[in-house]
Amino acid sequence: MSKTFKILSPTAILGYGFPEESFIRAMEESPDLIAVDAGSSDPGPHYLGSGKPFTDRAGVKRDLRYMITAGVKQGIPVVIGTAGGSGAAPHLEWCRQIILEIAQEESLNFTLAVIPADVSKEAVHAALDAGKIQALDFVPELTHEAIDATTYIVAQMGIEPFQEALQAGAQVVLGGRAYDPACFAALPIMMGFDEGLALHCGKILECAAIAATPGSGSDCAMGILDETGFTLKTFNEKRQFTETSAAAHTLYEKSDPYFLPGPGGALNLKACNFKDVGNGQVRVTGSVHEHTPYTVKLEGARPVGYRTLSIAGTRDSIMIADIDNILLEVRKSVEKNLSIEPDSVQLNFHLYGKNGVMGKMEPEPDTTSYELGILLDVVAPSQATADSICSLARSTLLHYGYAGRIATAGNLAFPFSPSDIRAGLVYEFSIYHLMEYTPEIAFKFRLENVTAEGVMA
Repeated sequence: MSKTFKILSPTAILGYGFPEESFIRAMEESPDLIAVDAGSSDPGPHYLGSGKPFTDRAGVKRDLRYMITAGVKQGIPVVIGTAGGSGAAPHLEWCRQIILEIAQEESLNFTLAVIPADVSKEAVHAALDAGKIQALDFVPELTHEAIDATTYIVAQMGIEPFQEALQAGAQVVLGGRAYDPACFAALPIMMGFDEGLALHCGKILECAAIAATPGSGSDCAMGILDETGFTLKTFNEKRQFTETSAAAHTLYEKSDPYFLPGPGGALNLKACNFKDVGNGQVRVTGSVHEHTPYTVKLEGARPVGYRTLSIAGTRDSIMIADIDNILLEVRKSVEKNLSIEPDSVQLNFHLYGKNGVMGKMEPEPDTTSYELGILLDVVAPSQATADSICSLARSTLLHYGYAGRIATAGNLAFPFSPSDIRAGLVYEFSIYHLMEYTPEIAFKFRLENVTAEGVMA
């Protein structure tokens, strides 16, 4: 019988939760590793730029309590990637404090490895000058000005920092920004399992039961590696893996169906095969990892202004029929009254019921909606300016005298009072580039002896 390695992924993102029953069933299978990808860039640049988590603290603590308590008591390594959602220094510390609280409350003793992913601006400046930074598709070339304006810069670590921490004796590993499959694949690769299979398994497990049918980000999944492939299974009778669901999630967030790049290599899936083996399980074979020059993806965000929002709706067919011209006239009126330079602020109307999701990319622009949801979105250099523009735009649209109007009491219905919502500082991705690996990107971990009394020297 071939050797196997069982990887438990309890939830799609730390804090999304999972049924206790699923976790208990999964633990009955004696997993060799409990791992979770705790973050993503999908929620946008705000969380990286601000240093704030995008998951709820109570939810993260609940998930970690199950994982760490079970892992420590049963001698199973627990590995966490992209701590706090974005994996920068404040996110890492935020998650570390939660872990220390759990250790105290559950009377646990273990060795914790903390792996920062932050890269200094000096290192990025030097790499840019040395021609070691490459822009990704649809991303402008990096500038020194963009680097200076960025709040936090992180690099996606691969499997190596996790392996080094585990080899040093860590029982719980808390990583900063990481390549999504890395936290799942590091240990089995270290133990001799095939790199391509382990990384592909990690790629599917990163979202746990989302890759099953029906998918859920709040449920457990397991990948069982062997010498020639891996098998996927769930622990909830409501869900099962299918050939289609496993294959579909392989393509998740990827632009190429055959090659999935990551730090130091790419998965070649041209010979990959998905086979239903019954009982809601799917076996995957043929995944190959090909080494490439080692690069890491840099991520960073910078502040660009302050946002104020207003939400309203209309059910007036006369207004809806001419809404594009009405909004154009409202925009002109606001810009004139406040002497706004069009390029100095963002004044956008998002029409839900008319191209609100895809905007100019909508393939069917002609709609027959009987009602429209209108999201007024203003971004300006200061909060006061954003407030002023939003207020005037909202009131102008509310009382705008469009052709054919019958009622004069007001054109809009507001679901909230107050109608204007301050959203605060707005960020944009300023760095989304590949950088050649240099010694300045060390991903150096530190070990901490965690006890119920705190961290011991």
